[in-house]
Amino acid sequence: MINVIGLGYIGLPTALMLAAHGVEVVGTDCNQKLVKTLNAGKTTFKENGLDKLFNKAVKSGIKFTTEYQVTDIYIVSVPTPYDKFSKKVDACFVVAAVGDVLTVCPKGATIVIESTVSPGTIDKYVRPAIEAKGLVIGKDIHLVHAPERIIPGNMVYELLNNNRTIGADEREIGEKVKSLYASFCQGEIVVTDIRTAEMTKVVENTFRAVNIAFANELAKICRHDNMDVYEIIKICNMHPRVNILQPGPGVGGHCISVDPWFLVGDYPSLAKVIDESMKTNDGMPEFVLNRIYEIMKEKGMTDASRIGLYGLTYKENVDDMRESPTLQLLECQERHLAVPLKVYDPFIIHDVVPNQYHDFDKFLDNVDMIVIMVKHSEILENMNKIAGKIVLDCHNICNFSGVYHI
Repeated sequence: MINVIGLGYIGLPTALMLAAHGVEVVGTDCNQKLVKTLNAGKTTFKENGLDKLFNKAVKSGIKFTTEYQVTDIYIVSVPTPYDKFSKKVDACFVVAAVGDVLTVCPKGATIVIESTVSPGTIDKYVRPAIEAKGLVIGKDIHLVHAPERIIPGNMVYELLNNNRTIGADEREIGEKVKSLYASFCQGEIVVTDIRTAEMTKVVENTFRAVNIAFANELAKICRHDNMDVYEIIKICNMHPRVNILQPGPGVGGHCISVDPWFLVGDYPSLAKVIDESMKTNDGMPEFVLNRIYEIMKEKGMTDASRIGLYGLTYKENVDDMRESPTLQLLECQERHLAVPLKVYDPFIIHDVVPNQYHDFDKFLDNVDMIVIMVKHSEILENMNKIAGKIVLDCHNICNFSGVYHI
């Protein structure tokens, strides 16, 4: 039996995928409401294919509880926030989960950390917590790091098809865990040491963050001298060795917007490019806010309450708002004591911010200017409804003229 600890955006799909492929699984989470929802036969967030996978896992016997189980393999998938001042990872949830596992696990059990952590986190925090209990790592407890590699909106497919990395102290234990993930993973599974596994996951997300920052910085440069950044990127990308990404209103989610800061926090004198890249990405919501003010001035608008932000989630077609650029923009606006902007997102059914709408047409009726923060399919399919508005298109998706860009 596998006990998956933490049933959030990563832990739940992982538990379901294992169960759906014949592995006996018990999912554990400290959130009683979440566990109750799962036991009532409902998933806790929207994701393509998740309900189907959930039903298959339930038929295969998966169980959900707040209790830790006595078994020989645990998969820990709990949040790893970072300190916004020091930029260092906060491993408290991982350490707490491991501590709880140690109260019930038998001798020789394997603890697999799936949570993304900075290089050296397991050495600095997890090993000492285990050794403080008088346990010998490699004998009483085996440690493994198997960082997730999936993205909201495509989780089920990527769990099945993406390559995986397994970091372990002992090759034999690494191969054992590899065989567990191979029960469903069709991608290549590489076994290496723990610190390498920690570093590769953070580097992957850092690579993406730096490339996004380059596109965002180009947008700022081109805006300064009134050049078309999209046309420039399009032409540059015709070069066989150039592949510039598209700029956007900011970076959200719990990977690209967070993980690179781990390297900045741990290597402040070395991670200079990463540091500046993250600052560039973090500055985009305020850049968009300034564009809104510029357009208002140009159009003679004086009533900010007639401006609407389309999209609250951090990316299209998901209900995940973690580190959302829209939320960052609203926080920035609040600091300036401005009138709250109107907000709408088809995926967020409950009120989470002031002036939030839940009907697209009513939202449009109450705004003169719409700022496209997220390119949900809904707005792509309803371009005709916004064609008469002042539009700030942060993703270059509009198919009509007269649109403003970042």
